[in-house]
Amino acid sequence: MKLLSPEELEAALRDIGARRYHRLHPFHTLLHGGKCTRGQVQAWALNRYYYQAMIPIKDATLIARCEDSAVRREWRSRLVDHDGEREGDGGIARWLKLTDGLGLDRDYVTSLQGLLPGTRFAVEAYVRFVRDKTLLEAIASSLTEMFSPVIISERMAGMLANYDFVTRETLSYFDKRPPQAKRDADFALNFVKCNARTPEQQQAVLAALEFKCTVLWAMLDALYHAYVAPKQVPPGAFLPEDY
Repeated sequence: MKLLSPEELEAALRDIGARRYHRLHPFHTLLHGGKCTRGQVQAWALNRYYYQAMIPIKDATLIARCEDSAVRREWRSRLVDHDGEREGDGGIARWLKLTDGLGLDRDYVTSLQGLLPGTRFAVEAYVRFVRDKTLLEAIASSLTEMFSPVIISERMAGMLANYDFVTRETLSYFDKRPPQAKRDADFALNFVKCNARTPEQQQAVLAALEFKCTVLWAMLDALYHAYVAPKQVPPGAFLPEDY
């Protein structure tokens, strides 16, 4: 292993995104291309809710083990982004407006009763990763945010153009995410480039981003298997009316 320059490390991280980010998954091709049924879109939103809801728990775990007050101050903005400053504010509340707009019962969504087991396992694996790995690896795993503006743009354009049951208000969650994601990704990328000082640390950083890409990919694998092909919904999981 050789020590990469900060610029080489960034290039290697971006290459991972170009090859492994979940915008390449077949389910997203269907979703953004208008090829999903209403029930498949509902299943996506319901399962993605669990990921959204666990993000501030993941971030609080990271903050709790961070000894650098400057990093804690920066990272806690992520809690506000998702939890909001008050009830009904923040990214989780906006995601529930999305599930509301798709005709899902809010209590059912938040109960997690319809969640796919694959979704639960993937999301909880991510939370454990951030809790148990080094702070450097935990921060590096968030770098999928470098690639999110592109997928958000594709999602907004594709879903608004192709689904008559989706409105701009339904998708309001995504309006605020691109600038938030850029701010967060810029900080995390700078942290990683400054603190991955050995070849071993750099390889751990790259592996952390690969792991996070795998988490997001696995969530879509579970959706595709249950609701697209071979359409095997696990017992107890959400069953759309148009299934």
